[in-house]
Amino acid sequence: MTAEPRMSIKLREANGHREVFDIVRNRFVALTPEEWVRQHFILYLHQQLLYPLELMQVEGSISLNGMSKRCDIVVYDSNVRPLIIVECKKETVPLTQKVIDQACRYNLVLQVPFLCLTNGTQQICCQVDFENKQLLPIPELPKYHKKS
Repeated sequence: MTAEPRMSIKLREANGHREVFDIVRNRFVALTPEEWVRQHFILYLHQQLLYPLELMQVEGSISLNGMSKRCDIVVYDSNVRPLIIVECKKETVPLTQKVIDQACRYNLVLQVPFLCLTNGTQQICCQVDFENKQLLPIPELPKYHKKS
């Protein structure tokens, strides 16, 4: 059996603007600094941590205190329950408490056990301890494993 070929990011020019192909949404989107980080992290989730693309949602809408918000990436487990929220920022945005708080607010709705923040050069991963209401730093997100 041969290994799955590694995917690379596809770029194009359209109407004077650069676009990147989003392999989750299966379409080209505007290439912004944040989108560059998001697309690279999707590839990391898929190629390194082995999460199937069909278990990822990009810019999924949630309702928070009556307002519509968008999560950069939500990863689901094999039973299609939310597992990870990934908050992506462009490279020049530091991963501050404000960014952590944003992911935690989204988690009030989704109740995932893992949060990850990235700006492409830095990554902060945490496991959520719901019982003690705290975030526990972890070195990296868990690899995908299908539950029977």
